[in-house]
Amino acid sequence: MALKEAIKAIFDSHKGRYGYRRVTAQLRQSGQGVNHKTVQSLMAGMGLKSLVRPKKYRSYRGEVGRTAPDLLQRKFSADRANCKWVTDVTEFSVAGDKLYLSPIMDLYNGEIVAFETARRSRFKLVDNMLTKAFARLNEDERPTLHSDQGWQYQMSAFQRRLETRGLAQSMSRKGNCLDNAPMESFFATLKSELFHPERFETVQSLDKAIERYIDYYNHRRIKLKLKGLAPVQYRTQPLNLPAQ
Repeated sequence: MALKEAIKAIFDSHKGRYGYRRVTAQLRQSGQGVNHKTVQSLMAGMGLKSLVRPKKYRSYRGEVGRTAPDLLQRKFSADRANCKWVTDVTEFSVAGDKLYLSPIMDLYNGEIVAFETARRSRFKLVDNMLTKAFARLNEDERPTLHSDQGWQYQMSAFQRRLETRGLAQSMSRKGNCLDNAPMESFFATLKSELFHPERFETVQSLDKAIERYIDYYNHRRIKLKLKGLAPVQYRTQPLNLPAQ
C-alpha cells in the first residue's frame, strides 16, 4: 500500500522521532490529503511508535548569588525573533564520563540560537554560549533571557554580561520546572530521540551527534504549532505571521 510505504519512509527518515501528528503533517505537505486518525491507525498496525521522554539533570545548588524575578510568567510565545530566550544546562553520561550541554532557545520559533558543550559543568560553559548567542543579535535587539535558578545564572559574572549587553534576566521560581517548560521539553526530546535510542562509546562521538541533531532540529524537524515547518523555515519564510 502506497500510504503505508510513505508513512514508513517518513518515520525511518526521522529515525523514529515522529509520531502520527508530524507524519500526517509531512504527508500533507507532500500533497496527500490524509486524515490523522488514519495515519495513527496505520502506524499502530505497523508497530511504529515515537520514543519516550526521560527526566533531566538539575543544576540547582541553593542560593549562591543573586536571583532574578520571573519576567515570563509562563508566557512562552513571542511575536518576533530575539524577543524572549530561554536557557538551561543538561548532563549526559557515557562510559563513566560526563558531557554537559548549554543551549539557548528562541521562544518565537523554538530555534536553538546557540549552544556550547563541555566535559565539566563550569562557568565557561555558559559564558561561551552567551558569546555565541550575542553574535546572533542586531545592535537594537535585547531579548529577555530566562533560566532556572541554577548556580551559573546566579553568578555576578553571568549577570554582568547580560547587563552589559542590555538583556533583562528572568528566572523560574525555585523547584518549579513548569516555569521553564520549553527548555525542559527540548532536553526531553533530545534525549528520547538521540541519546537513548543510539549507542555512544565516547563523549566525543556524542558531542558530534548533538551538533548534528541540533542542526536537524532547527532545519528539518517540523513543529505543528509552526504551521508544519521547522524552526528556521518558519523564521525565514516570506511574510511570516506573528505567533499566536
